[in-house]
Amino acid sequence: MAFNLRHRSFLKELDFTPRELHYLLSLARDLKQAKYSGTEVPCLVGKNIALIFEKTSTRTRCAFEVAAHDQGAHVTYLDPSGSQIGHKESMKDTARVLGRMFDAIEYRGFSQKMVEDLAQYSGVPVYNGLTDIWHPTQMLADVLTMTEHANKPLTDIAYAYVGDARYNMGNSLMIIGCLLGMDVRIGAPKNLQPDQKLIQEAQKIAQETGARLLVTDDAKVAVKGVDFIHTDVWVSMGEPIEAWDQRIKLLMPFQVNKALIEASGNKKVKFMHCLPAFHNTETKVGQEIAKTYPELINGIEVTEAIFESGCNIAFEQAENRMHTIKAIMVATLGD
Repeated sequence: MAFNLRHRSFLKELDFTPRELHYLLSLARDLKQAKYSGTEVPCLVGKNIALIFEKTSTRTRCAFEVAAHDQGAHVTYLDPSGSQIGHKESMKDTARVLGRMFDAIEYRGFSQKMVEDLAQYSGVPVYNGLTDIWHPTQMLADVLTMTEHANKPLTDIAYAYVGDARYNMGNSLMIIGCLLGMDVRIGAPKNLQPDQKLIQEAQKIAQETGARLLVTDDAKVAVKGVDFIHTDVWVSMGEPIEAWDQRIKLLMPFQVNKALIEASGNKKVKFMHCLPAFHNTETKVGQEIAKTYPELINGIEVTEAIFESGCNIAFEQAENRMHTIKAIMVATLGD
């Protein structure tokens, strides 16, 4: 199975067909095996890739940099203070400059429109490292990780996302699973669920692919019988501490704890998180929240007990960011 994906951008999951997504997953598995066996062949020698980060990052930046270096490419990192984007120069103008210097551009920031503008005006492949609406490179890593830990066909895998599902992780996990014909559950309070139009789009896709989609405000219903339980932080970067009060009240039933894990009814259920996770008070955020909400001293969206248990595969999930990002770059830039 081979596809010509050269010069394609990856801005959201809907940019690719199910067959193309399967190809990228297959390529990622091959590249991962080659790295482990020491037989990797660089396909991106002489390529230059710009990495634009308006949001700080550990996994996304490292995954892109290591993947690029493994394949022989050079990267230039641009943080908010290292460019004129949004200050003295529009993204449209920046795109037309960078497109003349680089072979591809990665963007991680606040606005989906920004990454769309980059793709429209740069003339080179653009990769969405995360925006407010989509997190497509994370999705390939998540699916690869699930296939590695489920002894069953992809279309038989069931997973749930529980928490605040209005933004990138909820949207992307809903769409990617429907595109690939999986059993998808979204568990969130009614006013924290994905946009209704996007749910309808996901349902339409599911009818074509054979996927099963359930959107519910009952966390235990969402996780019943699943193989994997995903979550994410409850409050995004930059939101004021005042936002926590109402959010915590709404989301406490969706905390991934022993009771929710047991509600799956699956002794082999695995826990997944795109990270970073607030599972103890070893971070400034964790300490600050625990002072106001003592009930969260042992974790916020996931408890310390679950995070440090054998069911947590979030670090393998994090590693797979590198392999799947490498697959995207090789498929779209390779000779």
